[in-house]
Amino acid sequence: MRAASCTREAYARQIASCYRDSAIDFQFPIPNSQFPIPNSQFPIPNSQFPIPCLANSQFPIPNSQFPIPNSLFGQFAMNMLYPGRQKQLETLIEKLGLSKDASIKWHLVDLALTHASASAKANYEQLEFVGDAVVRLAASELLFEIYPDCTVGEFAAIRSILVSDRILAKIAASYGFDRYLIVSSSAAADKTGAVPRLADSLEALLAALYLSAQTLELIRPWLDGHFQRLAAEIRSDPARQNYKAALQELTQGKYKTLPKYTVEETGTVQGGEDRFTAKVSIQGELVAEGKGRSIKAAEQAAARSAFNKLVSY
Repeated sequence: MRAASCTREAYARQIASCYRDSAIDFQFPIPNSQFPIPNSQFPIPNSQFPIPCLANSQFPIPNSQFPIPNSLFGQFAMNMLYPGRQKQLETLIEKLGLSKDASIKWHLVDLALTHASASAKANYEQLEFVGDAVVRLAASELLFEIYPDCTVGEFAAIRSILVSDRILAKIAASYGFDRYLIVSSSAAADKTGAVPRLADSLEALLAALYLSAQTLELIRPWLDGHFQRLAAEIRSDPARQNYKAALQELTQGKYKTLPKYTVEETGTVQGGEDRFTAKVSIQGELVAEGKGRSIKAAEQAAARSAFNKLVSY
């Protein structure tokens, strides 16, 4: 009996590797009654087991003796290998104000909270790529709804702050993401990487939730509150609006290049509103200029003028 258990554990580990390294849609645990496979049935030709990553496996089991849909494998493997992981993920989901009984692809949530230092293949990097678009969509929808009179420039400037690593990391930290993130001890010791690590894991989780529902219904109920409060703070203090980031995003998408700034000290009064003059060029052509009491303020003024000019074309 002990030998059989060890064999089943080895088999579960192989399935886990499968589900982590492939796009198979896993969701539910396999009841014990559906796993009655004696060791003697293992050495059956690989061609009879329809999971690509189990080619050349030492556990090739024919479909007729293991008639379990692919969608059942993932959670079973995760539960076999990480008995407490499902409970951890459910706790985090409930912290977000969501129900653990919602239609959630738990294997994606697990990946979203797995750092590349813990697994070179099964980590959040691909989900983070999707999440980068999801968080922008969520922020854009919210801004469009609550500030219908804002210009496109204001939308972009506010959104660039909302989706910045600094803000996303703060949101992730407020839910204690570091308690659920699987990361190597060496990476965890790197404090300089904490902010991007938290921001990336939040974006990955947003992707996991979006892909679970194919909408923002599992995201906006808890994320809107953070973004709405921050957006109000940013609008009350125009100096916080990041037109440089908005202009950079626009020029990268439209011209495949970055804006270049030159700054001169043109005023003589310390702290004067026109002490510095910044000029911004795109592809070698002067687009706009702006003035400010500091270099940063002057560049933001120039970026704002350039952004508004380009979006009006």
